[in-house]
Amino acid sequence: MGKVGAGGGSPAGLSALLAGAGLLVLCVPGACCGGSCCPQLPPGSAPGWAATPGGFVGRGPRGRAAATPLPLLGRPLFAVAPGDRALSLERAPGTAAFVAMAPRAGRRRRSEAEPGKADRGEGASRSPRGMLRDGGQPGPGTLERDPDKATRFRMEELRLTSTTFALTGDSAHNQAMVHWSGHNSSVILILTKLYDYNLGSITESSLWRSTDYGTTYEKLNDKVGLKTILSYLYVCPTNKRKIMLLTDPEIESSLLISSDEGATYQKYRLNFYIQSLLFHPKQEDWILAYSQDQKLYSSAEFGRRWQLIQEGVVPNRFYWSVMGSNKEPDLVHLEARTIDGHSQYLTCRMQNCTEANRNKPFPGYIDPDSLIVQDDYVFVQLTSGGRPHYYVSYRRNAFAQMKLPKYALPKDMHVISTDENQVFAAVQEWNQNDTYNLYISDTRGVYFTLALENVQSSRGPEGNIMIDLYEVAGIKGMFLANKKIDNQVKTFITYNKGRDWRLLQAPDTDLRGDPVHCLLPYCSLHLHLKVSENPYTSGIIASRDTAPSIIVASGNIGSELSDSDISMFVSSDAGNTWRQIFEEEHSVLYLDQGGVLVAMKHTSLPIRHLWLSFDEGRSWSKYSFTSIPLFVDGVLGEPGEETLIMTVFGHFSHRSEWQLVKVDYKSIFDRRCAEEDYRPWQLHSQGEACIMGAKRVYKKRKSERKCMQGKYAGAMESEPCVCTEADFDCDYGYERHSNGQCLPAFWFNPSSLSKDCSLGQSYLNSTGYRKVVSNNCTDGVREQYTAKPQKCPGKAPRGLRIVTADGKLTAEQGHNVTLMVQLEEGDVQRTLIQVDFGDGVAVSYVNLSSMEDGIKHVYHNVGIFRVTVQVDNGLGSDSAVLYLHVTCPLEHVHLSLPFVTTKNKEVNATAVLWPSQVGTLTYVWWYGNNTEPLITLEGSISFKFTSEGMNTITVQVSAGNAILQDTKSIAVYEEFRSLRLSFSPNLDDYNPDIPEWRRDISRVIKKSLVEATGVPGEHILVAVLPGLPTAAELFVLPYQDPAGESKRSAEDLEQISELLIHKLNQNSVHFELKPGVQILVHAAHLTAAPLVDLTPTHSGSAMLMLLSVVFVGLAVFVIYKFKRRVALPSPPSPSTQPGDSSLRLQRARHATPPSTPKRGSAGAQFAI
Repeated sequence: MGKVGAGGGSPAGLSALLAGAGLLVLCVPGACCGGSCCPQLPPGSAPGWAATPGGFVGRGPRGRAAATPLPLLGRPLFAVAPGDRALSLERAPGTAAFVAMAPRAGRRRRSEAEPGKADRGEGASRSPRGMLRDGGQPGPGTLERDPDKATRFRMEELRLTSTTFALTGDSAHNQAMVHWSGHNSSVILILTKLYDYNLGSITESSLWRSTDYGTTYEKLNDKVGLKTILSYLYVCPTNKRKIMLLTDPEIESSLLISSDEGATYQKYRLNFYIQSLLFHPKQEDWILAYSQDQKLYSSAEFGRRWQLIQEGVVPNRFYWSVMGSNKEPDLVHLEARTIDGHSQYLTCRMQNCTEANRNKPFPGYIDPDSLIVQDDYVFVQLTSGGRPHYYVSYRRNAFAQMKLPKYALPKDMHVISTDENQVFAAVQEWNQNDTYNLYISDTRGVYFTLALENVQSSRGPEGNIMIDLYEVAGIKGMFLANKKIDNQVKTFITYNKGRDWRLLQAPDTDLRGDPVHCLLPYCSLHLHLKVSENPYTSGIIASRDTAPSIIVASGNIGSELSDSDISMFVSSDAGNTWRQIFEEEHSVLYLDQGGVLVAMKHTSLPIRHLWLSFDEGRSWSKYSFTSIPLFVDGVLGEPGEETLIMTVFGHFSHRSEWQLVKVDYKSIFDRRCAEEDYRPWQLHSQGEACIMGAKRVYKKRKSERKCMQGKYAGAMESEPCVCTEADFDCDYGYERHSNGQCLPAFWFNPSSLSKDCSLGQSYLNSTGYRKVVSNNCTDGVREQYTAKPQKCPGKAPRGLRIVTADGKLTAEQGHNVTLMVQLEEGDVQRTLIQVDFGDGVAVSYVNLSSMEDGIKHVYHNVGIFRVTVQVDNGLGSDSAVLYLHVTCPLEHVHLSLPFVTTKNKEVNATAVLWPSQVGTLTYVWWYGNNTEPLITLEGSISFKFTSEGMNTITVQVSAGNAILQDTKSIAVYEEFRSLRLSFSPNLDDYNPDIPEWRRDISRVIKKSLVEATGVPGEHILVAVLPGLPTAAELFVLPYQDPAGESKRSAEDLEQISELLIHKLNQNSVHFELKPGVQILVHAAHLTAAPLVDLTPTHSGSAMLMLLSVVFVGLAVFVIYKFKRRVALPSPPSPSTQPGDSSLRLQRARHATPPSTPKRGSAGAQFAI
């Protein structure tokens, strides 16, 4: 899984369910079709399957799971309760058909034709891949045509009772949202909008309301404001009378609230822009609102007042408390980002979410966009060592790491379902690319066992992962899945939550009753498992809780699933047998609790007919629902148990108004059903009546009766079965072999299950089997296969490990590091544990249970610490060692080296750090013309330059994940002169002692020297040194002009030096720092060597070395002064006084004797 995902990104496909109102968008948001594009829905507005750059996937409608990259991951917002009806339509401008009913990409469509007639010549016979079919007259050994098994179509046209209403004035509007709540309510609300694809915004809107089930509508623009532009419609899921309209934030940020099913509205302005809403599952007035600037707000007054809960909330990662698992109904779960970009899991009360009142149920940080709160479970992801690790909390208890088979090594994980106290997950393992393995957990969601391998997946238009798995409604434990075998995709079915799977038996005959030769396992029926994200409209496959035996799906017969030769199939006995009902794809809706099937063809052409079946798809009757053919955009089906009304949305042409056709099916029924109109039907799997440990008998209406069922009767009776081996799956760590036995996997040690108990206590010793969760069988082999209580054996400690909680080998100075002690086996309750942190601190524990949350310790110094743990329980001992690198953040790097040096002389470069002690570091040096760096563990290097010129030196310091660098330039010459400069004391008052200031002042001093002496600037280099009092180094450099003349000789440098000293002693060098602040530049004392640029943060050893060099140089100078005096020619100006500063000359080679000093010279001394 890349990330744990549960929440709200818009799922792929033709539809997405909007929060609270259940608004169906019949277009892929943000995708282009028909020459135009659907607008992007607000993040978090679509419940349904989830998301992340691969992530845990939250549960949405039954069926195929989708996840957007990690990550990923969409969690369901509050879905609409059964009986709610809401629809959102979108029409692409310039096209004759709306997106909803247009042909799906990659699926071949036939032209408009009567059912039973294909798009080939009359009498032709089609043979899908892997299937043999007889044509013409039957011969010897062939199956004859069976007219009784053919699907019957009554071609006589019947008429349904219907009325049509046009939304006059909205012909330009290309989007519509429809809400029909049902529950004995006759109110329908429709919001139509004009979305400008060029501007990317809504420019017009209209609000319509019907109080007679859609016969007539009233336009309410004057009640909401004629200039108000509405963007979304929300309905309270626990009180359908409460309506909320959201204005377009491009114009204003406001809410319009109604408490009378949209008859009247009150307007409330907002100081933030709503991106998504989340209604409380029980409290009708409690709402969470997520803003466009990632802030989460709460309202306890249905949006009339709002209060800020938290800033920096991750989109779609906020949840209300789950009743039964949380004591406080107003508790909010959320994932928030810290200032430094980390994510953490927080909980707080909706009206009291201060820093002091926030809780952190999961210690430490989690992976971004990975929090899911779903039913009794909370999931998070934490990546360490390059591998994702998944954690689960059951009923809000402490988090435990989810245990997959040891070598599953997941890359991606999606939670498919958390129903019935069990987690159903799809895992992409290390060696899979386009398939996933299905795993099913124990009750706590910790231990997972394999249910099915290599389930097909695909990537949706928005990059989200679509997993081919479908949960059949009404029958617990029943799933359909498309499995990839040798590059062929085949459909499998299970009736016991994945314990056993089998292929689907193809129909015996086709639509006309012709025999179909399709032998298992070489040929079977394969289904497309795409569902509608709106639970009240039809997808490619559909089932319903109130019709548990009926499944309608599109697919093909053959050796594998195909995108061609697609037909419609129905099963009326829960997937045991199938019949072909159409040769083209149709949308099939359930009417009257599944007693009647309504089929409408998928086509881009206008239609006026639909098909009805009273006998579970065996025969169909043709009905017209409108007199004028209609481009159908969507259908809103039965809104309540007692109502038999359907609304068809469409248009007569692409420029016409929206047409709403109200179809009333009451006239097709003779009467209400009585007890004698029903027959019993027993659920079974290929004749086996015990399904999930029980025999279930349901009531079905007799096919020849055309009575109205009304309320769903449910199962007639349920009887538990005697437990057999088929009711048990393999336990964690066990694998089923060819003989049906569950035996330990090669990596699993069964005795490890007893590691958490002490001598004298008991633990449950697995038999290798565990009963399928929600299985109701009794007696039989239950006792034989159930885990047995067993006394804990006395074991010596073995397999001891000590690791950090996040799996890293580094810790930060001054911060808590959590150490985890892990023991494979041993008597942990009577175990003495001694932990030495390596910094002089040691602790002892009497058992491992007291260390379940880890051992927290703070290191106050940096370095590499040897952490040891010793475990002893009297039966033996074990020890483990962890070498922990404690660091502190590296904030600054300063490269210290001379400004000027002589050729072929060794130069020292030092990287000075702040702070000086940060732990283990790596230094990367780049200097000269070297193409490869020098890598060291020390912060100093020595090197030589063999040629003159300017050179650049760069040092990069790597500290953990941070890399800092500094670059300096150094001038290399055969000879140069240097002089220390000092300044007026008032300069110190303006010296902030930062590199930028020193560079600017150096430039000003150089400019003053050039102006005072007339010496070309190329001969002068000035470097202001760090620290106070302010001082600088003056360098006199040789220079070769562009004309190619020879460089200045030593005598020329001496003359320039004398001139500079003369001007400095005459106070001729000065500059104005700021108005009224004059700074004089003086010649200071003689230096023994060129000074280097050191910051105040240099090491003590470097300072001692520097001082030693200076003192030695001064001593040499004093000795030299008494033994030999060298006078230099004075410039043509008054002589300097004794005590003036001296210049020194450095040469690497070709040194010349010093000149004889002239009488009256300045007394400057030069070192050769």
